[in-house]
Amino acid sequence: MQKNILFVMYDQLRFDYLSCAGHPHLHTPNFDRVAAKGVRFTRAYVQSPVCGASRMSTYTGRYVSSHGAQWNGFPLRIGEMTMGDHLRALGMECWLIGKTHMKVDAEGMARLGLSPDSVIGARQAECGFDVWCRDDGLWAWGPDGFYDTKRSPYNAYLKSRGYDGENPWADYANAGVEGDEMATGWIAANARKPANIREEDSETPWLTRQAMAFLDQAKGPWCAHVSYIKPHWPYIVPAPYHAMFGPQHVLPAVRDAGELEDPNPVYAAFAESDFAKLYQKDEAREAVIPAYMGLIKQCDDQLGALLDHLAATGRDKDTVVVLTSDHGDYLGDHWLGEKDMFHDSSVKVPLIIYDPSECTGGTTCDALVESIDLAATFVEMAGGTVPDHIIEGRSLVPFLRGETPDWRDYAVSEYDYSCQPMRAKLGVSPRDARMFMVVDQRWKFIHAEGGFPPMLFDLAHDPQELRDVGRSGLHDDVLALMYDRLGVWGRRMSQRVTMSDGDIMARQGGSEGVGVLHWLWDGSEVSEDALARYRGPVRQRHVDD
Repeated sequence: MQKNILFVMYDQLRFDYLSCAGHPHLHTPNFDRVAAKGVRFTRAYVQSPVCGASRMSTYTGRYVSSHGAQWNGFPLRIGEMTMGDHLRALGMECWLIGKTHMKVDAEGMARLGLSPDSVIGARQAECGFDVWCRDDGLWAWGPDGFYDTKRSPYNAYLKSRGYDGENPWADYANAGVEGDEMATGWIAANARKPANIREEDSETPWLTRQAMAFLDQAKGPWCAHVSYIKPHWPYIVPAPYHAMFGPQHVLPAVRDAGELEDPNPVYAAFAESDFAKLYQKDEAREAVIPAYMGLIKQCDDQLGALLDHLAATGRDKDTVVVLTSDHGDYLGDHWLGEKDMFHDSSVKVPLIIYDPSECTGGTTCDALVESIDLAATFVEMAGGTVPDHIIEGRSLVPFLRGETPDWRDYAVSEYDYSCQPMRAKLGVSPRDARMFMVVDQRWKFIHAEGGFPPMLFDLAHDPQELRDVGRSGLHDDVLALMYDRLGVWGRRMSQRVTMSDGDIMARQGGSEGVGVLHWLWDGSEVSEDALARYRGPVRQRHVDD
């Protein structure tokens, strides 16, 4: 069956804030309905717990240290292949509707004379996608101007709907009202207020309509990457979602006072950051988390509208649905805020896949899955063979069929914090401001460059990751194993992307046919055919006997 792929990504959606994942208060019937028909992967890890780097890994199918775009605003180098390139080669279009957080390698484009107005130039500038609608959705502005500098189609939409000013994203979609003043969503205390916008004009319904418009005209096969900015901060949501949850629905933070007693210095630096200090306040959590839940509830409702539209147009029978996120959100767990480290709150994400051609309804899979596996999965779904000299992930299709393939023993994630203030606090160079996570079925190991001690969590006895036993002296054998795994992973072949193993094997032994014979003594070692062009009478003599 010819397939289409509806690839939906949410920004900063935690793995455990869905009812199908066990949240006791947040009911998400539309996420649940996809999970009830497909496979929910319970141990899916992103390759970096920050938007840009994580997304570049998902889109390329490659680890962060392979593609090099290691933090927000780090350009994805020109020529790096993405899922769009792989899928188009197989006859499947690949479209973007929403966010990528990709920054173009402008210097590389100029060096090669690529114009962003050309087809290939536009694709290089847009992370390999053809663009139906791109809006990275973070139109923050301050004394130095805008955080994002590209044109915002969402802001243009708001202006067309009568919202005034230069930046209605900030003034209305992400602000409430306090008397006659704007109450910006950047201030956590304002999270309790409804955003000053009609619900149908807010970001999530707007992008859903963009996706529906794409579906109405799409001719298959296609992959549509519908990429929502929410439930990412600013944490403020329009009515009625602002009032659906309250402090009574806020789960206790997963944290323990012991985490702050003689902490690993790297963890301590993150726990002392401004965003960690905010979420260490109970009143901040009680204001922000209900708004976060409201944003997720709105996302679920809009997912339902999108799924219903897919069914009404008959596209549900041939469309694979993929739901995931680019990273999680600490929300005060482990005394931290934001993302940036490797506890499950941050690095583990929801991943649900429904393929109507497979009979795997309502199952869960506990295999160690990585976000780079999606590119490989989509290539196989499009009928191709995964080019494993380029794509480092592995196809999840066997799991969708109910099979149990030979699988990886551990998953890896990386984080480059060179742009963060914690680098200076820890006194490391930009090149050493890097961390690596290796996780298997029992252990989670974290190594930080710069001479810092390792972190280690025993997930069998400490599933909430509250006790770092990396310096206990009791698990040196585990640390040795994890360092060995990190070394094996670090020595992987990751840059030989222009030659596959098959290409190399095909070349072996072929030199004789093109006359490379530098191993001969007297010529008897090869056939006369191999020497034919080197035999025969001298046609001209240019030396004296």
